[in-house]
Amino acid sequence: MTEPRPLDRLRQDARDELAALIELRCRLGEDPWVFLPELPSVDEQVVATLREDRLQDGGWAVQRARAYHPTARPGDVERFEFELLRGIALEHPELSQAAWSMLDRVPSAW
Repeated sequence: MTEPRPLDRLRQDARDELAALIELRCRLGEDPWVFLPELPSVDEQVVATLREDRLQDGGWAVQRARAYHPTARPGDVERFEFELLRGIALEHPELSQAAWSMLDRVPSAW
């Protein structure tokens, strides 16, 4: 299991990542007025990073596979994502608002 990183470091990494993405998209000729509103906030990017870390490190990968399996019951995806994001919000209360805002972007079951 990886060592937890301090929130300040996670936020700085997220800022760097978003800055690199903005620069790339501008260099590719995209209009920042068009794509900037669809980018995540710094805290949302941190939550996304923590989500990916959890999927890589813990038993969440098996649960994710079950939730996203074609034979999964309706609502399994939403329940899985809720529990995953809830854990992040409980562990990092400063990120609660960002974690809950990401629930709106959870893909619905197929």
